[in-house]
Amino acid sequence: MQSNWDNAFKLMLASEGGFVNHPSDPGGMTNLGVTKATWENWVGRESDEKEMRGLTPEKVEPLYKKKFWDACRCDDLPEGIDYLVFDFAVNAGPGRSAKILQSVVGTAPDGSIGPMTVEAAKKFSKQELIDGFSEEKESFYRSLNTFETFGKGWLNRVAAVKIKATSMIG
Repeated sequence: MQSNWDNAFKLMLASEGGFVNHPSDPGGMTNLGVTKATWENWVGRESDEKEMRGLTPEKVEPLYKKKFWDACRCDDLPEGIDYLVFDFAVNAGPGRSAKILQSVVGTAPDGSIGPMTVEAAKKFSKQELIDGFSEEKESFYRSLNTFETFGKGWLNRVAAVKIKATSMIG
């Protein structure tokens, strides 16, 4: 399947924005959607605010490709579904994104996308998958204790990603 990586990466970065360090965000210091802890794990050492502020799309692209896109086997998923799964993996973790996909397509929700999940996603109605996945994302966000602070932004992102994913399926 042709990769939608470049497009999905650009769209995700637009959703994530730049440097933030909101006191209510459990992720803490973040730039381009990469938390300080994720960056430190990726580079294998401690990082400071200066380094975090200096992150660029070029620096974070390999991390996103390996830890989120490849971890969710997005190259194997239908276009539009790949972006939907990737974007949520960035925001809530690859395992959670995989479980939601698996739940919607009816495979065992083990948090790891394998051949059965890929095949089920290919056979499933793409629009129904996008709709069901988006509903599950919204339910997840509403369940978080930080929903009051960040909920409006999350729900706006759910809606925007749904529209973009739908446009990708034609």
